[in-house]
Amino acid sequence: MNLHELSPVPGSRKKKKRIGFGIGSGYGKTAGKGHKGQKSRKSIDIKANFEGGQMPLARRIPKRGFSNFRFAKKYEIVNIADLEESFEAGTEVNAVVLYALRLISDVNSPVKILGTGEITKNLIVHANAYSSTAAKKIEAAGGKAEVI
Repeated sequence: MNLHELSPVPGSRKKKKRIGFGIGSGYGKTAGKGHKGQKSRKSIDIKANFEGGQMPLARRIPKRGFSNFRFAKKYEIVNIADLEESFEAGTEVNAVVLYALRLISDVNSPVKILGTGEITKNLIVHANAYSSTAAKKIEAAGGKAEVI
């Protein structure tokens, strides 16, 4: 087999649809767009939820309930297993140090320590919130869980 003998598999290459090239092309006259109407025009911009001027479904259905999504505090989460593997015994842990080690993504967001994993090192942890198990495990290891 030589390089000049190679060819694509039959049916894998398709010719480009040449729209508007006369009746013989099969896509002449109306260029595959049918007759008249909004969608046959040059530049149409119909929004996905547009219903032809009818009141849209999202506005016909009554709204109910309350969502706290906009007002809820969004904490940066750190597990005590991450603290165990990232710090030496006796280290002071705060948001700046956690950010430097890329354990949190925003130094200005509140930090919450969760109790997943085990901790054996005595760390002094400064955070905005703790789960009950995290605080117990940190203090059981001889450390301090201080709330900012």
